[in-house]
Amino acid sequence: METSCQVDTALEILVGKWKHKILFQLITKDVMRFNELKRAIPGITQKMLTSQLRELEQNDIIERKVYPQIPPKVEYSMTTYGESLKPILDAMHNWGKNHIEHLDNTFPQTQER
Repeated sequence: METSCQVDTALEILVGKWKHKILFQLITKDVMRFNELKRAIPGITQKMLTSQLRELEQNDIIERKVYPQIPPKVEYSMTTYGESLKPILDAMHNWGKNHIEHLDNTFPQTQER
């Protein structure tokens, strides 16, 4: 019997300002190059994008494919295992949308969105 909450394990993959934004892009676009990702995520630095992509790759959530050419071409995509996050991210998106509506209906004058 499981004695500890494994939500922490799941959240380690998604927590942070950027990982869910990277995953959203790769889920919706299938395959993206580094600069495409950088342009699609306003405010992320090259260093942060590189760091977050490496962490996601180490957790087998995304795949990095390098083409041996000059200049080098690198593409990122979701792994088959990473695709299993899609229903979770969809559920979180829907919950977030419903939560905003709930707050707007509960506290209509006090909420600024």
